[in-house]
Amino acid sequence: MNVLVVGAGIGGLTLALELHQAGIPCRVLEAVPRIQPIGAGINLLPHAVRGLARLDVADGLEAAGVETRESVFFNRFGQLVYREPVGRHAGYTQPQISIHRGDAQLGLLAAVRERLGDGAVELGRRVTAVADREDHVQVTVTDAATGATSTERADVVVACDGIHSAVRAQFYPDEGEPRYSGITMWRGVTPWPSFLTGASMVRAGWLASGKMVVYPVRDADESGNQLVNWVAEVERPQRVSRDWTRSGRLDDFIDVFADWRFDWLDVPGLIQGADTILEYPMVDQDPLPRWTFGAVTLLGDAAHPMVPRGSNGAGQAVLDAHALRRALTNNPGDPRAALRHYEAERLPATTSVVTTNRVRPPDTILKEVYERTGDRPFDRIEDVISTEEMAAISDGYKKVAAYDKDLVNRQE
Repeated sequence: MNVLVVGAGIGGLTLALELHQAGIPCRVLEAVPRIQPIGAGINLLPHAVRGLARLDVADGLEAAGVETRESVFFNRFGQLVYREPVGRHAGYTQPQISIHRGDAQLGLLAAVRERLGDGAVELGRRVTAVADREDHVQVTVTDAATGATSTERADVVVACDGIHSAVRAQFYPDEGEPRYSGITMWRGVTPWPSFLTGASMVRAGWLASGKMVVYPVRDADESGNQLVNWVAEVERPQRVSRDWTRSGRLDDFIDVFADWRFDWLDVPGLIQGADTILEYPMVDQDPLPRWTFGAVTLLGDAAHPMVPRGSNGAGQAVLDAHALRRALTNNPGDPRAALRHYEAERLPATTSVVTTNRVRPPDTILKEVYERTGDRPFDRIEDVISTEEMAAISDGYKKVAAYDKDLVNRQE
């Protein structure tokens, strides 16, 4: 069996490492001619880190990022709402890692090239079409440098080509535009002095009047500054399409956060310190009825794009990769059956995450506080919402996303 992986993002590279460890030959075709550290911060939750540890890459990613200590919630007036420890600090056997997406991708890329060989990832080769035959898959590839097309063949093709997946579009040509949540986010990274614990993931405010997500993703210099990822989320009419590289303008949103100066963080100062600002609509797609077509299947954002609430997009791609490796290993003579088993396991699980991210992610805690206080400061948070109710919201999401502590530790 040989597998062709389409896309060298986090999902595709993790899959390549999984397949190599299982002794299944594979190659990765990536459309861009050069992989650069684009994007901003992501969080790798303990269930994803568990999978990456099995591949012996978690330690390197942890060293490149920040081991997150706590998840902490504030209202837009800087008042503490709720905090809980995360990762090892909450009793998991694995950490939660906050890391720049580019650092994570480049770390995985280096591991793939080291283990599979320099030629395992072919850059500048865009997959434009697939055709499932009885005994193989025919793949049409366009060369980025010359524009020439060629054909490849493989026993299995896995489309990890992200939110703009050409393979997904081939099977669902009439799917239509992504579903806009009503929220636009602007994001960036800024060198900044350490705040709170120096390893805190902050969610503050609520979407109706402006919300921020802030956390460090790496050490920035010897003076103790960190590279701090921030995401500003505001209700806005949709102006742009989904494109992780689209530049944003400070003037389009900074007014919302102009008075967010707290004793623990100067939010407008943080935003204004970024060299680059990216603008992105919070969109997803309705869950698909199927991912697998013969010996072709989808993985990661190509299969289940979700709004980035819950810090779980990259983690679900890592879980997909391990499930697919397991299915292929358990069905060595029948790759089509293996892909059906993979889909049966992962499609319903990710559907639950997609729909929960829409209506009840962890930051629902902030929605409850916003609505119950009428977006005003409170005297005592206990008079607004109980600690038990907030913990139940958080724990409920962990169960849906399959990273509640007992489950993750039990599967170690």
